[in-house]
Amino acid sequence: MCLTGVDYFSTLGYQPGIAALAAGAVAPLATLVLVLVTLFGALPMYRRVAEQSPHGDGSISMLERLLSYWPSKFLVLSLLGFVATGFIITITLSAADAAAHLAENPLLRSWLGGHEIGITLVLLALLGGVFLRGFKEAIGIAVVLVISYLSLSLVVIGDGARLILQQPQLAFDWQAALRQSFDTPLALIGAALLVFPRLALGLSGFETGVVVMPLIRGDPGDTEAQPTGRVRNGKKLLTTAALIMSFYLLASSLVTTLLIPAAAFQPDGEANGRALAYLAHEHLGEIFGTVYDVSTITILWFAGASAMAGLLNIVPRYLPRYGMAPEWSRAHRPLVLVYLLLAVVVTLAFRASVDAQAAAYATGVLAMMTSAAIAVTLSAARAGHGTVKWMFGFISLIFVYTLGVTTLDNPQGLWIALLFVAGIVAVSVFSRVTRSFELRVSSVQLDTSAHDLLAQFPIRPLRLVSHHPGRSTTAEYQKQELRVRQMVHLPDEDPFLFLEVEIDDASEFTDVVEVTGLRIGRYGVLRARGSSVPNTIAAVMLHLRGKGAPPQVYMRWTEESPLHLLFDFLIGGRGDVPPLTREILRRAEPDRDRRPIVHVGG
Repeated sequence: MCLTGVDYFSTLGYQPGIAALAAGAVAPLATLVLVLVTLFGALPMYRRVAEQSPHGDGSISMLERLLSYWPSKFLVLSLLGFVATGFIITITLSAADAAAHLAENPLLRSWLGGHEIGITLVLLALLGGVFLRGFKEAIGIAVVLVISYLSLSLVVIGDGARLILQQPQLAFDWQAALRQSFDTPLALIGAALLVFPRLALGLSGFETGVVVMPLIRGDPGDTEAQPTGRVRNGKKLLTTAALIMSFYLLASSLVTTLLIPAAAFQPDGEANGRALAYLAHEHLGEIFGTVYDVSTITILWFAGASAMAGLLNIVPRYLPRYGMAPEWSRAHRPLVLVYLLLAVVVTLAFRASVDAQAAAYATGVLAMMTSAAIAVTLSAARAGHGTVKWMFGFISLIFVYTLGVTTLDNPQGLWIALLFVAGIVAVSVFSRVTRSFELRVSSVQLDTSAHDLLAQFPIRPLRLVSHHPGRSTTAEYQKQELRVRQMVHLPDEDPFLFLEVEIDDASEFTDVVEVTGLRIGRYGVLRARGSSVPNTIAAVMLHLRGKGAPPQVYMRWTEESPLHLLFDFLIGGRGDVPPLTREILRRAEPDRDRRPIVHVGG
């Protein structure tokens, strides 16, 4: 919970100030709307995500299962772009706000003021150093930071509540300001609902909570297929974090709105982006204020840890499996360095400005939560849960509205997110193209009938004739036999087997090839299922190698245009099969004496 909470709870460092700047006197009521959405919208929604995606895939895997083939893959890539936006900017925005707190401290302002960019880069480097050591160190640091920060924040909020109770006129003045601005309670509620989307930063943390679920300990009897204890404890994590954060959001918004002058929240004001720190210095003294600054700075610096943990868990689950990233992207340390490089680029592009990054941060977070709401709604609809479906449908509308208002209010966030999407798609497509000539088959499984059929052909080399699976009549097999024997002058007494490949899902990168044996007339046929014809043929031939001469396969040249065949291979899994099969075999088996042979004729 603390690893997730360094992102979620650290928003208290800037959330009250953003709320007061955006909503003025309405900030506590708009925050109440945020809390209601958190407890009755986001929380039940992500408890459902934790139940249906307990292996750290997040809500993305739910949407992936609802679609298939290439549409599913490109939907995931698009969503990963928004995930990357939310998580990377969580890292950079939090580090930038930590630098701002450090530079605004009265004791350090004269030394560090104006050096926010350099401070932010140093904080990012330190964060990367922690993650290069491993997850355990990160979790241990998170526990200390969260407990100390929440404890000190509670002291600041408690002191603020004491001052408000001692000066009831503050509450009366606030109520008078609300009555002066809004004629009716309905108008006030409407204003709170309109302003609520600007406070959406307070919703961060839920997606990270489900992404880091593999780190949650379950019951001794848990299995990979049914991690019941992990799911139960994941739900506890989400509920506990939401309840704690809801209290702090409401309490901090109320005390900062009533105790801090409106002018202090403006961009150049002393409370801008640091409302609770302002109260700590103003009412509890410079020593306590400095201690609180240190706590705020450290948790904001480390808020990127939960985002980093989320990225390290979620991206390797998809892109390498799709063939859309190098295999080294499954490794921990190289990914940390890649994400740090991206964070440095974003920091320099935004000049470490918290306000400039807020829109992109909100867009990424809300896009993730909107997709999760839609995934849960569609899942409930497919399961036939009528009441649940309508409830989550309503929650989806709330998030769609919030995302729409945020995007219209500041479209820059959407453009930044789309840049991340475009970058991920471009890198993924390039990687998929360059890796297409890999063997791409995890294993070949022959059923009993295939083994029996092969046992009747002990002669080496084993000869296979490639044949289209849709032409399975005896006449078609006779015609193909005649072509092959004429093409390569294969003697009539030399036996062979037909090899047919059926495409199941060409969008999959790695696959388990299943081979079935059957007899059609006097012909033996091996029928394989895979994601790509050339890769499947190559994998079957390598699997059938014995101690003698390697297998041989006979094919015919394709008549279609090279460009069409290229796209057919990349998208449809077919293409110009003979040269592609030869190239895959060449890369998979460097030893020419053991490499299966491809014969091609006209």
